Amino acid sequence: MKKFNKFVVGILMLSLVVGFAGCGSKNTGEADSKKTIKIAYLPITHSVPLYVENEEAKSDKNNFKNTNVELVKFGTWPELMDALNTGKVDGAVVLIQLAMKAKEQGIDLKAVALGHRDGTNIIVSKDINSPSDLKGKTIAIPQKFSTMNILLYQALKNAGMNYSDVKTVELAPAEMPAALAEGRVSGYIVAEPFASKSVVNGKGKILYTSSDIWKNSICCGLVLRNEVIKNNKQSVQEFVNGYVRAGEEAESKNADVQKTAAKYMSTDKKVLDLSMKYTSYTDLKIEESDYNVLTKYLTTMNLLKDSPKYDEFVDTSLIDGVK
Repeated sequence: MKKFNKFVVGILMLSLVVGFAGCGSKNTGEADSKKTIKIAYLPITHSVPLYVENEEAKSDKNNFKNTNVELVKFGTWPELMDALNTGKVDGAVVLIQLAMKAKEQGIDLKAVALGHRDGTNIIVSKDINSPSDLKGKTIAIPQKFSTMNILLYQALKNAGMNYSDVKTVELAPAEMPAALAEGRVSGYIVAEPFASKSVVNGKGKILYTSSDIWKNSICCGLVLRNEVIKNNKQSVQEFVNGYVRAGEEAESKNADVQKTAAKYMSTDKKVLDLSMKYTSYTDLKIEESDYNVLTKYLTTMNLLKDSPKYDEFVDTSLIDGVK
């Protein structure tokens, strides 16, 4: 009888343990049912909507039901693209030409939105007063596969010059202000906040803004792996909804937005103020006409032999579905 009682008590205790475990696993299951979308980024002003969305996701302000957002920071574009191409991250805000090149090489990527509009300026030393003064000088660019390189090409062409009239050198964005200050280059074109840094410290000035050279230029894009879109439609749509709303909030450039941006970027307030002044975060749909201008430049400059067609590379369904 005692053995029987012990058996019954044991069964009851086991039931209670399983019951409690079940309660715990239910909550865990609810959390695990959310898709975690990993997005790669570089700490630049062009990615501010991503920062705003991530902070809102952490505070549950945007009330994501299907999605967790995880940002993954990188120091260089090649490192970021390696992570994107190999599936270590689900997407990225990246120079769109690098994603186009990856698409050309067989990586199944989709550009779903712009990262920003404008905000890419040609910075020159104080002794440069016109494009003709750049003849024979060295200009730094971040990548040959970049809108920055295209903008330089077009600015020289508009001034009646050839691209070969200057010497271009690829430099890491963070190195460019020092290179200008030390006279190693006479100018550079790069993502913010590195352009504004030279203006604020008095070592450089703006020769052209991107809108002066090429209106509606396409620079950074929000790019996702197509398998992530196909397999997580609700979560991805929720993420893009939050991204577009975050862009609208970022456009206010108010104290809260600047505070958020400062958490992700190591720069002082004056530089951040100026860099955000030239950058817009609304109207982030990639239009076919603008994309076709981009592909024409890439072909003309012999940067890509077979640029992916708009319908192959750009997916507007998500941004069109934003509510």
